[in-house]
Amino acid sequence: MVREAYHKDLHKLREEILNMGSLAGKAIGDSVLSLKNRDVEMAQKVIDMDNEIDALDHSIEENCMRLLALQQPMARDLRLIISVLKMSIDLERMGDLALEIAVITKITATVPPVKPLIDIPRMSEICQDMLTDTMKALENKDVELAKQVAKRDDEVDALFDQIRRELITIMIEDPKKITGAQHLTFVARYLERIGDHITNLCENVVFMVTGERVELN
Repeated sequence: MVREAYHKDLHKLREEILNMGSLAGKAIGDSVLSLKNRDVEMAQKVIDMDNEIDALDHSIEENCMRLLALQQPMARDLRLIISVLKMSIDLERMGDLALEIAVITKITATVPPVKPLIDIPRMSEICQDMLTDTMKALENKDVELAKQVAKRDDEVDALFDQIRRELITIMIEDPKKITGAQHLTFVARYLERIGDHITNLCENVVFMVTGERVELN
């Protein structure tokens, strides 16, 4: 009975981290969509969603600590517990970054946009795809998929550099647009950081499966 409960707890950990990944992905997508559509109501839902992400983070942390304290996990299970604990930290931070984007939506919703939003939504799409595939890699213990996902962070970085250069040009040419351009620079920076957090997730998938600590991308 004790081992059966132990395996149920491990299964619950997997379910919680997958659920957390799904929520983080939705928060990222909805935050940028709210910015593009100037949708304050959607932005507020993203802000509220952060409470769900935080609650899952706390639950995962408690469950991991309890398993470590009360059980004697085998090496494979120990790697799962450690990886899930670390992944929850990255996912919680991604939720915080999505929240920050939603806050910018609320700040800028009544101000004319400084430029059409094309590349920022593209960054968001790539991040969402990366996160979805990372969760698949976690669920299927697919090391090669995790490595392929991490390589896509280069696409996010390239778009960030492109957006930053364009916004600097806008600020130089029209000082009245400096505040709006700064807000968009922050959004692009947050998405770039989300890409970095996803790379961390991929590294933990590799560790979970193989026991190897690798630095991807």
